[in-house]
Amino acid sequence: MKIIKIQWQRLLNQDKTCPRCNLTEQELNDALIILKPILAQKNIEIVLEKRALTLAEFQQNPQASNLILINGLPLESYLGARTGTSPCCDVCGTAQCRTVELNNRSYETIPAEIIVQAVLNAVSEIKG
Repeated sequence: MKIIKIQWQRLLNQDKTCPRCNLTEQELNDALIILKPILAQKNIEIVLEKRALTLAEFQQNPQASNLILINGLPLESYLGARTGTSPCCDVCGTAQCRTVELNNRSYETIPAEIIVQAVLNAVSEIKG
């Protein structure tokens, strides 16, 4: 069985995260519900790892929060998208937090359909 590894990381500060990361987590869970049966037919398993960033890690690199990696590469690389930034919330302080820029739109919360498309694009790149 082949494996697609998805790693999602976000700031957790005193067990709190920002609204956009909270909503992205819900969208990621919805995407997995869609993807699991599709990929099972192709003999591919999805492995999800959720990683909490410490406040110190976040302060060093706010762009590391709300980052989805698929087989070690950012979701954006499978979509021809780019990473942007925008102000977030009190949990994040004054940091400019990660957004996904795709088709002239900026996504603070990463929608399930974008996650699904990125994973399907990643699957098409798996050899053998």
